[in-house]
Amino acid sequence: MLDTPALPAGITVFERGWLSANNILLIGRDSTALVDSGYCTHAAQTVALTGQALQGRPLDRLLNTHLHSDHCGGNAALQQRYPDLQTLIPPGQAAFVADWDAQALTYTPTGQQCPRFTFDALLQPGTGIELGDQWWQIHAAPGHDPNSVVLFEPEARVLMSADALWENGFGVVFPELEGVSAFDEVAATLDLIEALDPLVVIPGHGRVFSHVAKSLGLARRRLESFVRDPHKHANHAAKVLLKFKLLELQRIRYADLAQWAGSTRYFEMVHERYFPEVAQQAWLAQLVQELARVGAAVLRDDFVLNA
Repeated sequence: MLDTPALPAGITVFERGWLSANNILLIGRDSTALVDSGYCTHAAQTVALTGQALQGRPLDRLLNTHLHSDHCGGNAALQQRYPDLQTLIPPGQAAFVADWDAQALTYTPTGQQCPRFTFDALLQPGTGIELGDQWWQIHAAPGHDPNSVVLFEPEARVLMSADALWENGFGVVFPELEGVSAFDEVAATLDLIEALDPLVVIPGHGRVFSHVAKSLGLARRRLESFVRDPHKHANHAAKVLLKFKLLELQRIRYADLAQWAGSTRYFEMVHERYFPEVAQQAWLAQLVQELARVGAAVLRDDFVLNA
């Protein structure tokens, strides 16, 4: 088994699984910061983990690499806990946060939750920011999300890659589900990461890793398979949406899951765009069976359980 690589002093990663994104806490001499805050149903745990690690110090800054619900769902709870907290987000969706447009922010279309939060400043790509005692470059990283950023510390060559690169892949390319070409942007972001040449990657999900070339190769092969067959990507995305709901609820009646799928715009959109020849209920049954076959779900009586 590969060892988890060492991180520079002052950086702590709370590896949260797959419903909540990882949280990265940076503690410096004069300031503290947290990157990404997880999903809202885990917000109390996020606040507790952060407070325990800070040992009485305040949290000064909260950053979001992008605004998917699993990366910013704990923002509101942290802002309540730390009234002087400064929150920074990428610029692309700032107006939607200011007006709190849950539709444009994709929380309503994906059938996910995110309590309303505010922001104070923007993470402008091409600039940098001091976090802890290190200076981090801010880079645009479109693909999975058109407005995502990654953060790179060039001295120790540490990359916070969000969902642009995981140990074994990358996040669903959501613009493609909406009919917006974005596979090329995924490729460009992988090229950016290769050019940055990080020694250590802190991904948005999964463990910290250092075999970056291997992970980039896996990601590129996965991307090539999606480019060759966009239906493969769409089918994968639909299962991700279902798995996310199972992670959130842990168990749900099949009838309620079917009702949720029928009323969730992203799920309907994938079906209409990629699989219109199959009745939606038959398609849902097929997806649930596929999740069960790989051990990601359990069918028991009238229920679907997370596994």
